[in-house]
Amino acid sequence: MNYRSLKKTNFKISEISFGCMSISADNSENIALLQRAFDAGITLFDTADLYDQGENERIVGRAFAGIRQQVILATKVGNQWRTDGSGWDWNPTKAYILQAADESLKRLQTDYIDLYQLHGGTLDDPIDETIEAFEVLKQQGKIREYGISSIRPSVIREWTIRSNMVTVMMQYSLLDRRPEESCLELLQQNDIGVLTRGSLAKGMLVNKPAVPYLTYSADQVKTAAQAVAATSTANRSATATAIQFALYQPAVASAVVGIRTDSQLVEAVASNNSPALSQAEWEYLNEAIPVNYYNQHR
Repeated sequence: MNYRSLKKTNFKISEISFGCMSISADNSENIALLQRAFDAGITLFDTADLYDQGENERIVGRAFAGIRQQVILATKVGNQWRTDGSGWDWNPTKAYILQAADESLKRLQTDYIDLYQLHGGTLDDPIDETIEAFEVLKQQGKIREYGISSIRPSVIREWTIRSNMVTVMMQYSLLDRRPEESCLELLQQNDIGVLTRGSLAKGMLVNKPAVPYLTYSADQVKTAAQAVAATSTANRSATATAIQFALYQPAVASAVVGIRTDSQLVEAVASNNSPALSQAEWEYLNEAIPVNYYNQHR
């Protein structure tokens, strides 16, 4: 496994991170899968209090209770479950974030969270109040660093200006180039690491049937998948090529990959041991389909 330094921090994180949203509620199987991922070199595990009403955090906490200091635990906050369990409401207030952090700490069986992320965000939020909550948690030692999970350029710009965030998680793939439009360069200039998700575009860049995706037609999605296949080799699978496309960007610190099975774990780890894309290969993929930024939330 290769590792990258997360600027502004002393974190060294694996280029492939484990997106825990994908795991089911079978505790024993998932705990074993998470531990095998760690044994394979993955160090960053991303969850959220929203997933399975907190059960996802509990599983992650159980998996790493004995080796807590050897992993980077990342979780998210901002979506408050209703008391009747019927759904959730957006709540980025300071009071709620402080309360939710304590609940996440209990579920994760730890006294600190390495990376605490706002799970969304809009310009209508009380942004300074939200940032203050994260800063208070840092001062209390309950979190080490914080970031946001967002694809909205306007929100990312405001957080870049106002906060001391160290990461932004965002969707990025050959079929979703929105971060290139106004975020990647800004974040690189400010030493803020990007955690990508959705590198396989719901599997359509690898092995799933093509359907319309964002502003792309099914035929364009198929063309993109064919370009990925054409760029792949015996030493680099299509999955690896799609993930390496995201990792090619210097602003990217890690690709967060959803993993549910041992075979997916093996393939994800193998993608990191595969040859990186050359500039010519990246340009070939870049030119395979038109770049549609699709940004409607500025």
